[in-house]
Amino acid sequence: MPAAAGILVRPSARAPRRRVVVIAPVTAAVVDIDAQTREAVERFNDAVDRRDVEALRAAITDDCVFESPGAPDGKRYVGAAMVEVFAKVFGIEGEGPFEVEEIFIAGDRAVVRWLHAWDHANGDKGHVRGIDVFRVRDGKVSEKLSYVKG
Repeated sequence: MPAAAGILVRPSARAPRRRVVVIAPVTAAVVDIDAQTREAVERFNDAVDRRDVEALRAAITDDCVFESPGAPDGKRYVGAAMVEVFAKVFGIEGEGPFEVEEIFIAGDRAVVRWLHAWDHANGDKGHVRGIDVFRVRDGKVSEKLSYVKG
């Protein structure tokens, strides 16, 4: 199959009927974007783990979108409303940190696999696993879409 300029199309070694499309080689610019994305996501996660509302506010864009994991479609919060939701969660005694199990970075996007555990004073104890799909803009988190196994 002929390839367009700058695009390499080749058969996949694992599945001969599938094709892998490589848009561009990895360059220093791509590595820089990946590093900036990782730093922004880590700054966000650190603020959440410390329950630091002001650090969270500084880690997101003013129009940051957060979609919570509730079924069927979660709830959507934007900007200050997102910070308010997190501030309420920060106030719940016994809420544990989100333990990052793995991070995948691709340009301005990141997927974080996590485990969250809690041990509330009323005896409610447990854990849940999930993922967050992040988008980063100008060094800050601009979107956080949360999904939970359930």
